[in-house]
Amino acid sequence: MVFRMTFLGTGGGRHTTMYQTRCTGGIIVEHGNGKHLHIDPGPGALTQMKRIHYDLTGTDSVIVSHAHPDHYSDAEAVIEGITFGGWKKRGHLYGSPTVIDGDDRLGPCVSKYHKKLIEKITVLLPGMVLDIDGLKTEVCRTDHSDPTNVGFRFHTENGIVSYVSDTSFSEEIAEQHKGCRVLILPVTTPDDKRIAYHLCTEDAVSFINKVRPELALFVHLGIVMIKRNPEKQALETEKRTGIRTIAVKDLDILDVGKTLSFSAPKTYDDEWIPDTSP
Repeated sequence: MVFRMTFLGTGGGRHTTMYQTRCTGGIIVEHGNGKHLHIDPGPGALTQMKRIHYDLTGTDSVIVSHAHPDHYSDAEAVIEGITFGGWKKRGHLYGSPTVIDGDDRLGPCVSKYHKKLIEKITVLLPGMVLDIDGLKTEVCRTDHSDPTNVGFRFHTENGIVSYVSDTSFSEEIAEQHKGCRVLILPVTTPDDKRIAYHLCTEDAVSFINKVRPELALFVHLGIVMIKRNPEKQALETEKRTGIRTIAVKDLDILDVGKTLSFSAPKTYDDEWIPDTSP
């Protein structure tokens, strides 16, 4: 069965988000028999979906890992797409506690109105094992400034794909992702320029050496990382770890089959008005 990830945006952090130096639109996962999952639809998601003529009404579920705007800002629009503009109650929203219910500092990130549009809501906690439209998904712990943030392990018929989500490095965090074939790391800063609750390139080296995947991917690139050439940072990481490492670009597509392959979609700049009837 197909497992395809379209990286709508590979940026992350305040300044990349503010200026959209890279888009911050999250990832669309096509899996199983034509099911679509949107992970962390932040700023840029809608624009990028228009560029590839992706019809939002084809989305079945959405995950929001935590309550920071580069991960949630377009989530309500995605929910409107899932529900055909609110005309058809369908779909599943998965979110951390701050995303769904909020706390005294963060969230909630989805309005009561939009929660009523969608068919089902699940609050995510580390240790949960989910069936997302037929896709087995494990929920993992992180160490982040939103303490409810979570990462994921997606079980495909061709191996496990780990989406770590924003976190600092520790042996315990990395241990959760051992056995994955693809490791998607949010590497916000270059070299050893570490900032709290995020990974730098030096941390990525430690993470990869602990997990030993077949392929490591850099996403959630901060503004300084982008200035310092993320492709060079990934190449240095590959030399140090012996693991194929790629700094993903906006709209790159990863196909997880017997082999792991990258491609680019056809993009469009025309006015596009799809049929939105339920």
